[in-house]
Amino acid sequence: MGKTYWMLVTTQENLEITRARGFSMQGVDTKNRKKAVRMAPEDRVLYYVSDKKGFAATATVTSYSFEDDERIWKHQREQEVFPHRVEIDANVVLDQPDYVDGFQVGPTLEYVKKWPPHLWPHAFFGMLHIIPQRDFNFVESELKRAGGEESIVQVAELATNGAVAAAESATGSDGASGVMETSSRKLFSVARKSRKSSHRRRM
Repeated sequence: MGKTYWMLVTTQENLEITRARGFSMQGVDTKNRKKAVRMAPEDRVLYYVSDKKGFAATATVTSYSFEDDERIWKHQREQEVFPHRVEIDANVVLDQPDYVDGFQVGPTLEYVKKWPPHLWPHAFFGMLHIIPQRDFNFVESELKRAGGEESIVQVAELATNGAVAAAESATGSDGASGVMETSSRKLFSVARKSRKSSHRRRM
């Protein structure tokens, strides 16, 4: 079976949570269970941030779907914990000012053609969508243009005790600069854009 291309609709707050965890895992809500359980290694994920109306990132799925009820992401319904999860690796991640404008790119996608032109945003309702490979590749290319070649994420593994924490610089007792002990996580850096896209997010 070939890889599947997903569009995941999230909020800025929840994207920041995923980002703070090094884009190591993504959860999907209970309403999208049937789709979530189909996610598998080598699938690709495109992130759309609903409250910013922009495309923000892409990632690659590295595990099969599993369930976990640890509360990580936030939802207006207290009982929702996004239990259907997959492990991921980030590919392209933009800072918020550089998001690719959904109002410019969205109406051009093949995926939205089943909706009337003026109702194209309805195609983005719900958290998880299967989209054509052509759409995914197009938006990912725009993300790379918006962020420049160095928007491709540099991921470094820091292995310790299995929880997620922020890496901070610290000075040892001998005055030498070092890195504080951190939990197991992925630390990544996203370079500022070096070129501008024609599909910048509306201010």
